[in-house]
Amino acid sequence: MIDSDADDRLEPYRHVGDPRWLTAHALFVAEGRLVVERLLVHGGYEIDSVLVTPAGQEAMMPHFRPGVVVHVASQEVVNRVTGFNFHRGCLALVRRPVESVPLSRFADARRIVVLEGVGNPDNIGGIFRSAAALGADGIVLDPTSGDPWYRKSVRTSVGAVLRLPFVRAERWPETLRTLPEMGIRIVALTPSGELTLDELKAELHGDARIALLAGAEGPGLTSAALAEAQTTVRIPVDPRSDSLNVVVAVSIALATVHTIDRR
Repeated sequence: MIDSDADDRLEPYRHVGDPRWLTAHALFVAEGRLVVERLLVHGGYEIDSVLVTPAGQEAMMPHFRPGVVVHVASQEVVNRVTGFNFHRGCLALVRRPVESVPLSRFADARRIVVLEGVGNPDNIGGIFRSAAALGADGIVLDPTSGDPWYRKSVRTSVGAVLRLPFVRAERWPETLRTLPEMGIRIVALTPSGELTLDELKAELHGDARIALLAGAEGPGLTSAALAEAQTTVRIPVDPRSDSLNVVVAVSIALATVHTIDRR
């Protein structure tokens, strides 16, 4: 049990709210019992250490494996060290995987999500959560989209970031041109789409391989990205409404194409 917030073992946890420090030290933060449990169960990540309250330790004890460093401190000590009351008394510092995964990782993918300019961490995490639940094989992010390893993104994804592969496309929009060469049809989600989502569904077969391309609310997709799409699709909404949140739009589209697989 660590009784003082001056304990040197807690030094890295003073920086959990500083994404630049975390990136510089090749770390990301997993927050909350459910996310940390999934981290431990996954087994594919190098855990630097875990910080828990006594209640968190009791709840998480069945999931801790040999070799994982676990620090236990009171909620008061934890709050002073981290600067916030983190979710459900459990926090882990994890070695950040290398992001330079090649696009060829998706050579056999049937459903992927491609994001342009989606920077909000809640949106990034929400899209990962929906993509994992609705049959996507992975996610491609353009250079301006947010960091999936950002603490809030990991938390909002409820751990989906830990198991769904993603690729950071440094060359944009050139990377998009590779997808059709791989046999993947790019379907861009835009309010001015030529087809409705239902019309797209009607013409697709179960063996269709699709990349759903989506941009941020407001600016949407750039003309350069839209030019690389083979199909543009719209989700009909009440004309008195604003455009859908990108998480909602991607989720609706994924759910629709997911039903094709079950025909």
